[in-house]
Amino acid sequence: MLEEQRSAAAARWVVVTCGILSLLGLGIATYLTIAHYVGTQALACPSNGLINCAKVTTSAQSVILGIPVAVLGLGFYLACTALFSPWSWHSQRRELRIAQLVAVCTGMAFVLWLVAAELLIIKSICEWCTAEHLVTFALFVVVLTTVPKLLSAPD
Repeated sequence: MLEEQRSAAAARWVVVTCGILSLLGLGIATYLTIAHYVGTQALACPSNGLINCAKVTTSAQSVILGIPVAVLGLGFYLACTALFSPWSWHSQRRELRIAQLVAVCTGMAFVLWLVAAELLIIKSICEWCTAEHLVTFALFVVVLTTVPKLLSAPD
């Protein structure tokens, strides 16, 4: 029984990496949320040419259903911080693994939409948003390479 539980546990590097990525994503999302409410003067990035954080973060696409995208990102990373905490990785609950998988797939789908909006509609890129997108992608890759194996492990 103990051997089966070990086979269904995530590797230490996965736990540490997901924890770091979640906290990094939370930090960036917090910064972008503050900048949204304080104003673009709080953004530490260029505001001309292709890289234009102010243009991206104040565009029509920066709000969805009346909710700022930065706030949605903050909510996402608050959830990720809990979903990918060391305690959650020690759980053997299948529902938790499915929630982790659904969360990163949803986050990645949202990132793809946001990148498309930046490139095709806004025609500018935000460095901070790109950093958040890269963190989400890295989290997606780690979870996608880990969780399906954990789901198929014997109970």
